[in-house]
Amino acid sequence: MPKIEKTDEQWRAELTPEQYKVLRQEGTERAFTSPLNNEERAGKFNCAGCGKELFEKTTKFDSGTGCPSFYAPVAEDAVSEHTDRKLFVKRTEVRCADCGGHLGHVFPDGPAPTGQRYCMNGIAMTFSPDEET
Repeated sequence: MPKIEKTDEQWRAELTPEQYKVLRQEGTERAFTSPLNNEERAGKFNCAGCGKELFEKTTKFDSGTGCPSFYAPVAEDAVSEHTDRKLFVKRTEVRCADCGGHLGHVFPDGPAPTGQRYCMNGIAMTFSPDEET
């Protein structure tokens, strides 16, 4: 159960139509369209719905899929995983642990050290660069 609960009307008012489609209706953005694909600065990738920290730049890698990909979330409780059979094949859906927003899917074909590929919709996230000292 998500920690943050809002009405559909509240989500529609707070999110762009594209964010709403992905985060609240489990849509998928077109590959190679997210500016976050090319984000190389140190920092955190956060949920666009609630701001929760999800991934760190240090775990980001180029998977060749056209989606921001990571080998691990920032913390064990950052995301939740759910069985998804919508495409007639069993996949593992990834959601924000706080607001329940759909982020993407995780696959067992990523790099070391986890072997996981968290294939995320860039539109479902924002980026917060680390402060330079």
